[in-house]
Amino acid sequence: MYKLKQIENYESKLSLRDTQKAIVLIKDTFEHKLAKVLNLERISAPIIVPAGSGINDDLSGQERAVRFDAAKISDYEAEVVQSLAKWKRMALYEYGFKAGEGIYTDMNALRRDDEIDNVHSIYVDQWDWEFVITKEKRTVDFLQSVVEKIVDCIIETQSVIKERFKLITTNLYKKVFFISSQELFDLYPKSTVEEREHLIVKDKKTVFISQIGGGLSNGSRHGSRAPDYDDWQLNGDLIFWNELLEEPIEISSMGIRVDTESMANQLKATGNTSRLQYKYHQDILSNILPLTIGGGIGQSRLCMLILQKLHIGEVHASVWPKQMLDECKKAKIQLL
Repeated sequence: MYKLKQIENYESKLSLRDTQKAIVLIKDTFEHKLAKVLNLERISAPIIVPAGSGINDDLSGQERAVRFDAAKISDYEAEVVQSLAKWKRMALYEYGFKAGEGIYTDMNALRRDDEIDNVHSIYVDQWDWEFVITKEKRTVDFLQSVVEKIVDCIIETQSVIKERFKLITTNLYKKVFFISSQELFDLYPKSTVEEREHLIVKDKKTVFISQIGGGLSNGSRHGSRAPDYDDWQLNGDLIFWNELLEEPIEISSMGIRVDTESMANQLKATGNTSRLQYKYHQDILSNILPLTIGGGIGQSRLCMLILQKLHIGEVHASVWPKQMLDECKKAKIQLL
């Protein structure tokens, strides 16, 4: 099943060729600004990793990685990455980065179990970034300061696009409203998670919802997070209001990563202590891997938002159900 939201008389503001030019400009502009403000160096990243190595992320713990064998590799099967959260932290150690230094890369992934709708695709492209921090930086204030820098980069990129393509009228809000998942629950205790996010983002426009993964006061969770990369007390989602869809759209999931104590507690809470056998987890317990902060920023989602596109397939090429393809064609939604 899939969901497709349509808008009467929708028409892209840009032609296919101008859309491609705008996508290039968004990506070049944003990543340059992000690298400068967070002191990041671009590095190469894998699209496949050994299966069973503990490197690939399982996201909420339910998603199945795409696994395959290779004719000339008999030792193990391989998996297409779902994200690079663990790999980046290992890379920072291997490259010898110090506190205040970091990396970013293009992350291309397949998430076979993802939803398929206006903003979700089984193909995922994002900027993955990570930098080394000191123990003193493992605070909410520091997390929020990084969020604000990322939002500044997005707003500045929006301005560049609007100057170049006059038909684009996007109006994203620079001021970030910070709220924890528990505070959001207390505001709307009778609403679902999706309803709470819709209400707060519609009101505040640019919102960072923090502390995702742990339990709320009623025993539920605002959302699922793997227990071994984000510290659930120091993470969150950056969400903008999409005026065209009249819905919130998550642009980034990020956080200060687990230290020895938080990883042990979160693995125990989720019944995943068996993961401690992996080298990544042992290196955290032994304080070999550096303390870091990092996240992913959706490339196509950002392009979709800034360019006022109705469907993510208008800014990246993927595969879709045949019925969705037919409906999009009738609705003048030009999927790449």
